[in-house]
Amino acid sequence: MMTAGTQLVRLQKIIASSGISSRRKAEDFIRQGLVTVNGETVMTLGTKVDPLHDHIKVNGRHLKTKLPDMFVMLNKPVGYLSTLHDPDGRPTIKHLMPKPSLRLFPVGRLDWDSEGLLLLTNNGDIAQACLHPTHHVQKTYLVKVKGVLEESHLQQLRRGVALEDGQTAPAKVKKAGKLQANSWIEITIHEGRKHQIKRMFDHIGHPVIRLKRIQFGPLNLGKLLPGKTRYLTDNEANDLRHLLATSGTPSRPTPKKVRPRPKSPRATPSTQRTPRRLSTKIQ
Repeated sequence: MMTAGTQLVRLQKIIASSGISSRRKAEDFIRQGLVTVNGETVMTLGTKVDPLHDHIKVNGRHLKTKLPDMFVMLNKPVGYLSTLHDPDGRPTIKHLMPKPSLRLFPVGRLDWDSEGLLLLTNNGDIAQACLHPTHHVQKTYLVKVKGVLEESHLQQLRRGVALEDGQTAPAKVKKAGKLQANSWIEITIHEGRKHQIKRMFDHIGHPVIRLKRIQFGPLNLGKLLPGKTRYLTDNEANDLRHLLATSGTPSRPTPKKVRPRPKSPRATPSTQRTPRRLSTKIQ
């Protein structure tokens, strides 16, 4: 029942997620000896199986399992691309990932020279909810910038600054530390423009030296070491599902109705032009 690199799931959870019963009823099936895995009867609650490779039957009927949601948190270090493949052969986050049984993809991105929390999942709906601008999912960063920031600089960031692609939304900003020549700032935004944090600090004259994402929506990086991964807890995964449920699916824009051009009124006998007679006179 165990394949290297897979995430095993409790048997009763798989049965319930297939839609044939509740979790409690699934436990009853197991106790009654009605469940087999790879031809062997399983009667122990909590048995974990591989939902992709194990053959599960309930009361003699093959169970069509629904692929489980999988969520992995990575503390991306500097020097890795936030992609699974690079045609130029540069290091990617794929080199840091475990080899799960399901295909995962990153939710959003961090620049090559940025670090911190990166979420990977196989759930496209939740990924879309996390990234869509209408959902305002907050992301918090620790930023080391050149120079010492004054309160007036922080107020500019809080109000929003004018970038070449428009005014940024108000940000939550506070000082997180002070060095002799540089500053540590904690900033929270909900937008996702390209290089936005760097451009915001460039705008106020304090270039970014180091950028680390420490929070993404309900997820907190915590003490996860650089280059390491972990699966989300059930509570964290449910927080993401709640995010999707409360934000809803972004609606598609309604196509504009094109009014048909009014037809030209047909000519009536009174308005018809009399065709010009050709002259038969020889000049």
